Amino acid sequence: MNNTVHMTLRLTALLLLCGCTLAKVDVNVVSERTSLENQVLGTYNSLSEELLLVASVRGVSPTGKIEVKQQQSPEQQDATQALETISFHADDLESFKRLGWVGENKDGLLTPFPREIPKDIPSDLKSFAVSYNEKEFKQVIDEVNRSREVLMQRVIQTNENFTAKDLPAIRKVFAKINRQNSAPGARVQADDGAWSRK
Repeated sequence: MNNTVHMTLRLTALLLLCGCTLAKVDVNVVSERTSLENQVLGTYNSLSEELLLVASVRGVSPTGKIEVKQQQSPEQQDATQALETISFHADDLESFKRLGWVGENKDGLLTPFPREIPKDIPSDLKSFAVSYNEKEFKQVIDEVNRSREVLMQRVIQTNENFTAKDLPAIRKVFAKINRQNSAPGARVQADDGAWSRK
């Protein structure tokens, strides 16, 4: 009987060991694209935080001494201006998207479309659509696109893992973010170049 107990225990242990090797193992593999997206987002977020900290430095310390504002490099100044420009035009840009006048393209930039006033225009956009002229419209699009270009370049400059050859991949990440942040109904361009409504 003692041998039978030992044999049963050995068999049970063997079955458990075999069962463990056949158990489903979930392996979470991060693709290169996801890794790239994480790096771009991390760099962009740290860039935004850095610029906000520099912009929000008080002129007087808690002890009452006047503090000199931290100097920014020309690149930091350009990036700060780019973030401010994008923030300044955010409401107009959202209205342009709702009207179908612009779309988020596959390169992380805005693509203008004909400025037609929709027949079923929402009442809150009527006066906006009528008052905006072509010159102002084009200026806003150009300023936002220039600002986005500056920020993409700044991501390359501030992340040691990126070089100029990574710009096309970084553009794709920005395009994906811009598509995701667009409201339903906005025009968006897929990676294959096809346009659709979100």
